[in-house]
Amino acid sequence: MHTERVTFLATPALKATLAARAAAGGVSIGEYIRSKVEADDPAEAEAATELSAIVDELVEAIPDMKARLERTAAMIEAAIEDSDRRLREAGLRR
Repeated sequence: MHTERVTFLATPALKATLAARAAAGGVSIGEYIRSKVEADDPAEAEAATELSAIVDELVEAIPDMKARLERTAAMIEAAIEDSDRRLREAGLRR
């Protein structure tokens, strides 16, 4: 990734605010500013909205998915038990 330096003047108070907010987020001042600029990007906002909608759909679908998996697991267990019973009855398994 190619980068370039951007320099701008700020008051001591603004610099202190940037430093405090960056430190609170565990990032450098540069990374803090980059993240704020990227968050202001309309494409990023649209992507975040789409991602939020997908997450909402998944959250709604998870209970049904879990129930289906549990039913499938129960059917598999029943099939295994039935196979074991039949093999025992045929004298092929103890």
